[in-house]
Amino acid sequence: MKRALFILAVLIFTTSPVYVWAGNQNSAIEDLNAKEFISEHLSDSYEWQIVSDGAKHITVPLSIILYSKTTGWHLFPSSHFQHGTAAYNGFKIASEGKYKGKIVETDARENISRPLDLSLTKNAASLLFASLLIILIIMGVARLLKRDSMKPRKGFAGMIEMLVLSINDEVIKPSIGKDHQRYAPYLLTVFFFIFTNNLLGLIPVFPGGANVTGNIAVTLVLAVATFLIINLTGTKEYYKEILWPDVPTWLKIPIPLMPIVEIVGTLTKPFALMIRLFANMMAGHSIVLGLTMLIFITASMGMAINVSMTFLSVIFTVFIDFVELLIAYIQAYVFTLLSAVFIGLARMESHSEKKKVIETGQVA
Repeated sequence: MKRALFILAVLIFTTSPVYVWAGNQNSAIEDLNAKEFISEHLSDSYEWQIVSDGAKHITVPLSIILYSKTTGWHLFPSSHFQHGTAAYNGFKIASEGKYKGKIVETDARENISRPLDLSLTKNAASLLFASLLIILIIMGVARLLKRDSMKPRKGFAGMIEMLVLSINDEVIKPSIGKDHQRYAPYLLTVFFFIFTNNLLGLIPVFPGGANVTGNIAVTLVLAVATFLIINLTGTKEYYKEILWPDVPTWLKIPIPLMPIVEIVGTLTKPFALMIRLFANMMAGHSIVLGLTMLIFITASMGMAINVSMTFLSVIFTVFIDFVELLIAYIQAYVFTLLSAVFIGLARMESHSEKKKVIETGQVA
């Protein structure tokens, strides 16, 4: 385990763990653009900022891994970009245009192109950190429970056990049925992955603050994983209901109207999972940042207005943070519940099998 932690640390931080640099102290102070500020904090980045006062930035550099068609592979820390203001080896972070915020390559003729970018970004580093944290927590609790499985646990271990039993017994088992144990590892992993990343996203300081579940690429991967499990493990009855549903024949021949509707339905289910999680977490982070921005937006409106808006901003931000704690659990719960329900629908049995189960007294 110690060797694995060391390798992960080397991968994430290829140089010193903290990089401090100062900006131009004499530069003019520009008006704060709330839209750009919120967009910048919600987007991904090539460094993990710890604190910044506008002039001095304390950041954790991440690994930049690039492949250029002309110069080959490049591996260096993101600190060489100095918060996105400098170029290194012909590469720089674009400040505008269609590649804004991405690493681009500039040749001798000032032509801009995108290299193959396999860099470890803030969201990717946070995802790895959260995954490692989940492994350590679950393995630690499992080892503790293995010593004496009949002894009731309190504190953190008891809370984790309660969450596992709650999701397994109240969500997975009723939704899927008799072969629920086959899918429990995946669904429990999805629940804790989403829940942990949601909580880390609410922590404003390192190692939190990354908008992982508010990144549509992450929610897309989760939705695709559920989609594959649903359709690769579906029963014959499930595919019969899609390709030849129990509806009047004229709805299937000569125009396969209902089969088309059913096929589209198999695609909209994971799409709904992806958008629901992404939109809720992105909206929550945007609201918190927007309320915080009230302090700075009203700074030029006079002391009385600024003080009153600062008070309201703090009160509402704290309130929304508590709401976001609840939403962090709800979104993980809903994603797991809907995934379990969709898997359960794909495990449908024929009427003859259901009748046999009832006659033999078996309980699903």
